[in-house]
Amino acid sequence: MTDQAAVHSFLAPPAASQARGATDTPLIEQTIGDFFAAMARSQGSREALVSRHQGLRYSYAELHREARRLASALLGLGLAKGDRVGIWSHNNAEWVLMQLATAQVGLILVNINPAYRVAELEYALNKVGCKALVTMAQFKTSDYLGMLRELAPELNLCLPAKLAARRLPDLRAVVWIDVAGQGDEQPGMLRFSELMARGNPDEARIDEIAAQLKNTDPINIQFTSGTTGFPKGATLTHRNILNNGYFIGECMRLTPEDRLCIPVPLYHCFGMVLGNLACFTHGSTIVYPNDGFDPLSVLEAVQAERCTGLHGVPTMFIAELDHPRFSEFDMSTLRTGIMAGSPCPTEVMKRVVSEMHLSQITIAYGMTETSPVSCQSSTDTPLEKRVSTVGTVQPHLEIKIVDPDTGAVVPRGTSGEFCTRGYSVMHGYWGDAAKTREAIDAQGFMHTGDLATMDEDGYVNIVGRIKDMVIRGGENLYPREIEEFLYRHPQVQDVQVVGVPDSRLGEELCAWIIAKPGAAPTEADIREFCKGQIAHYKVPRYIRFVQEFPMTVTGKIQKFRIRDAMKEELGLEETKTA
Repeated sequence: MTDQAAVHSFLAPPAASQARGATDTPLIEQTIGDFFAAMARSQGSREALVSRHQGLRYSYAELHREARRLASALLGLGLAKGDRVGIWSHNNAEWVLMQLATAQVGLILVNINPAYRVAELEYALNKVGCKALVTMAQFKTSDYLGMLRELAPELNLCLPAKLAARRLPDLRAVVWIDVAGQGDEQPGMLRFSELMARGNPDEARIDEIAAQLKNTDPINIQFTSGTTGFPKGATLTHRNILNNGYFIGECMRLTPEDRLCIPVPLYHCFGMVLGNLACFTHGSTIVYPNDGFDPLSVLEAVQAERCTGLHGVPTMFIAELDHPRFSEFDMSTLRTGIMAGSPCPTEVMKRVVSEMHLSQITIAYGMTETSPVSCQSSTDTPLEKRVSTVGTVQPHLEIKIVDPDTGAVVPRGTSGEFCTRGYSVMHGYWGDAAKTREAIDAQGFMHTGDLATMDEDGYVNIVGRIKDMVIRGGENLYPREIEEFLYRHPQVQDVQVVGVPDSRLGEELCAWIIAKPGAAPTEADIREFCKGQIAHYKVPRYIRFVQEFPMTVTGKIQKFRIRDAMKEELGLEETKTA
């Protein structure tokens, strides 16, 4: 057993799938505002943020001053501690200024998915009672201001910050992110540049409010993906996300010399915690290559900014590796980063290490409700563990794997539901005590709904979702296992396996495959590849070749949509159960 694994061993029966994280490094018990102020004093002249697509650069001292200016301006809108403020935008400097400014004065930042449309936006704003919203004007074909006017036509007749809309009864102020001095005036709305101009970074009220804040105060609401039903607002505190960002950065061994390229969206924990807060807790530099993901701009940013770290979901790394100009760029400065967001294919991980120089890349696993990371590999985790597990328990957390039916902890090597407890577990779902009680048990463990195993050294492997498990003729099949096998096919670039209804066996397997550029595999090729290599009942009955998978903007595959598409194509209906 490694020294690290020894630290994580839980004082329980040795065969039990339980572990506790190390506690030798104490938790941070400051608010985000106080912590960042101290970092700005110690790293003032160092570069904190580079937003390449905007041509903006901030030192730590400059970013701290501008965040305080924005905090002052937000107070000037009549907002007070505990009020909810939405941010509906892709990645930019304004986003991170909002993250820091709201935390500084106790406002709760509400992350709104840029993919949301009118009905979803209406639901999100009203669910948590947002009093103000900062939004992009547009992005590609998305007209954010147009959607807002459809939802709140009263904007055309009201003064800025004086909105009274029938469908958005709590919303008072709409601020649109502009390029200073450019763009038409928007009736009823404020320009972001105008709002900033109203602020005073030296306003005494900022410090007066900051002194009253507690690190256990809610500071952020993130809506869960919600594959069924309405999204829930996971409510997180300073203590939740500041500590998680710190220990994530520790796993990556970040220092003020590091420069982290962040192409993942800020509205999600991956960008704002694993990215922004991991950097801010270590004095490192944030680099945004673009507002939305573009593989070429990532390659350009890594080379131009001499980035030492790179984040991404597997589909992003695949797009970068397979870009026709990949070989033109110098990736030699890269060292670390995180691959997360969805299961990481072993073959992709091996290419990232060998072709992108990411010898110390880590794997992280978690969920929004746990701030998000519960397990992570470290820079010195053996390669075979990095490509086959999500690492070990994070410091100050407890994890266990339980039988989903009985709740009993399962032996190591046995699949069960992954549960976690500790500082990272959310404050709760906003305005939904019943759903909170369903997710967090009486002992404080968050039930993730993920199926996992733990090996003898404490390394965790995620084998699927409880609801993704396929039961074919009484056999429990795990799509992740079959996906990992199919990734080995030389013509397969990406693959997703789901279960579809079957009148005889209950469920059958279906594989959606994206072929590598220039390749044209057939169903027969895939079946021949499987023959004699995996059990016959694990060979997908249905195989389809597609150009892309349905996914969220964070790169999470929406398997339920694949299943729905196949049910419609094949005329299948769910098997009725008694």
